[in-house]
Amino acid sequence: QVQLVESGGGFVQAGGSLRLSCTISGTIFRFNTVGWYRQAPEKRRELVASITSAGSTNYADSVKARFTISRDNAKNTVYLQMNSLKPEDTAVYYCNIRLPVGDRWGQGTQVTVSS
Repeated sequence: QVQLVESGGGFVQAGGSLRLSCTISGTIFRFNTVGWYRQAPEKRRELVASITSAGSTNYADSVKARFTISRDNAKNTVYLQMNSLKPEDTAVYYCNIRLPVGDRWGQGTQVTVSS
């Protein structure tokens, strides 16, 4: 059973920072692409950032130069460092792992940025 457990969300003022963590169990973490998605109210879920097993990263244009994704294969954990947060970053953030049998998702963690 693959499990994804997220932490690190919360409430922050615009310009502040948060760091999200997601620990994944039940699979061989280091072989798979992992990422963060977000979904704001009444909007579609969108990719924020992803990182491959080789360490290649991909970011949404809206977060480039502000967010950094990283992974620690020894800890089976993926991180999202979010700096210079804006009110439009407010959303539920979901951790994702891409497996041959399909994607798996975490339960989500709320990030709220006040203006």
